Amino acid sequence: TRRYQKKRRAEQEAETRQRIVEAMVALHREVGPARTTISAIAERAGVERLTVYRHFPDETSMFEACTAHYATQVPGPDPRAWADIEEPAERLRAALLAFYDYYRRAEDVLTHAARDVPQLPALAAVLTPWEDFVGRVREGLLEGWEVPGSARARLAAAIAHALRFETWRSLARAEGLEDSEAVDLMVTLAEAATNLSAPEPTAGLPHSH
Repeated sequence: TRRYQKKRRAEQEAETRQRIVEAMVALHREVGPARTTISAIAERAGVERLTVYRHFPDETSMFEACTAHYATQVPGPDPRAWADIEEPAERLRAALLAFYDYYRRAEDVLTHAARDVPQLPALAAVLTPWEDFVGRVREGLLEGWEVPGSARARLAAAIAHALRFETWRSLARAEGLEDSEAVDLMVTLAEAATNLSAPEPTAGLPHSH
């Protein structure tokens, strides 16, 4: 009987923790991490404030739990989707389509996170693995392009720019492009970066000799 009670108590604790995590994620989607209060979490989860603190004593533990739970709800881009594509521009296209699809699905959370990261060091730390992942993706997408050394930095910059959530949001929301159109534009940018040569002096303008 004691073993059963102990098991039931553990199950109830797990259920309570899950309710708190779901409440946090919901609030992060609605108002963002910086504006999510312990009181609001407790009210949404139907628990006391002290119960929230008992399960999550600091911001880091909260953000880690939220990130892990959200990743199961809204999975991020999977590099296997483009890993076998040898032609670099087409590989970039496939990767950007996957990233932009994710950005569209996760837009509410990512918008709030981008706004709140500067004032939440704990959130910035928890998001470091994502930044590292994007960096590895960029390095992989740089492979296979036949570019001179001088153009490689421009190509790296173009790919990094294309992979950013802020870039997608500008193209999709401010400019109203479909994801496929935004991807085409960014692939064109990357291809142009590999072809740029030193600018010629503009005709008619004086230049030093």
